[in-house]
Order: sequence, then C-alpha cells, then structure tokens
Amino acid sequence: MSNVSNPAPGTRDFILDVSVSLFAQTGYDGVSMRNIAKRVGISAAALYHHFPNKESLYLGAMAHAFADKARAISETAGAGATPQERLHGFVDRFTALMAEDPDFRHLLQRELIDGDESRLRLVAEHVFREPFEAISALSRDLDPNCDPHMLAISMAGLILFHFETAPVRRFLPGVREGHDSPAMISEHVKRLLSRALLLTK
Repeated sequence: MSNVSNPAPGTRDFILDVSVSLFAQTGYDGVSMRNIAKRVGISAAALYHHFPNKESLYLGAMAHAFADKARAISETAGAGATPQERLHGFVDRFTALMAEDPDFRHLLQRELIDGDESRLRLVAEHVFREPFEAISALSRDLDPNCDPHMLAISMAGLILFHFETAPVRRFLPGVREGHDSPAMISEHVKRLLSRALLLTK
C-alpha cells in the first residue's frame, strides 16, 4: 500500500504505512500515538520526533495513502484527445486504484462516518483538492451546462459505491459472478455515464 517499496522499519514511510492500516481498522479515535509507536517498534518519543501530534500523523497517513492515487487521477482526467477518452481513462484508473487498496477505502469510510468537521476540512484541502479539481475540469468539458461539482462527485461516487456495498450486494437478487471485478465495474460505469451525458446534451 505504501508509495515506497518495503520501507525500512522506523522510517517516516514505514510509520505512515503502519498508521494507515491502524487508522483504517479502528478509526481515528481508536488509535493512540502509543499504539502506533508500539506497532512500528519505536518509542513514543521517537514517533513524536516525526509527528508532533496525532492529527498531523493522521493527515500525513491520509496524504500518504492517497498520494499515488491523486497523481494518477489528475493525469488520467487530463489525458486524451477528447473528453470521452479522458472520462474512460479516469473511470478505468480510479476503479483499479480503489480495488487495489481496501485500507484506503476503509479509511475514507471511517472518516465520513466519524464526521469530524476539522479533520474533514483538512483532508479536503490537503489531500483531495487537486484530484477533485482535475475531475471537475473534466466534468466541465464533458458537459459545459452541468454543475461540475455535482458531476465530479457523481462520477467518483458511482465507482466507490460498488466497493462500499460489496459485502451486502452478494446477497441481493440478480448478483452474478464477476460483479466485483474492477473491469466489469469500470465498463458498467463508463457505459452509464456515457449514456447519461449523451441524453443531457
């Protein structure tokens, strides 16, 4: 899950890797700096040398978990000759990224459930702003008459909701083998969005 291959124990990247996993499992309030230091294998004092408080560590963990995704989303949302090609590139890449990293999805779900306004503001401003601006720009190019904020949220939400509902979807009528496949989810979302955007023009 790390942005670095097998970071050395005790390094900043290793601390962030461990923190992402712990925060994803138990949420912000369920993890203490002492817990993290113990899991990392360093003293609490050494952990505070890297991060002055839990909030800074949490924000660092969120940014660490999303850094590779933010770059990929920004690149694919802006790459391609036509808005349709950019849409397909974004959906393919975002779906693959979400499928590859359950810790990040759980971290995001926990943050939304906790609803702490100060943390949500920090995460929005320091972690999600750049890729969201890229998706909003794509939205404007796809449909100049749309509300780009709403369309950007809808595009990301269509993908995320498939993963968030996976545990219950397998018990619902009509479920088929392959419905959890990133490729199938991506093709479905691309078809749905392409048809919807065509109908609104």
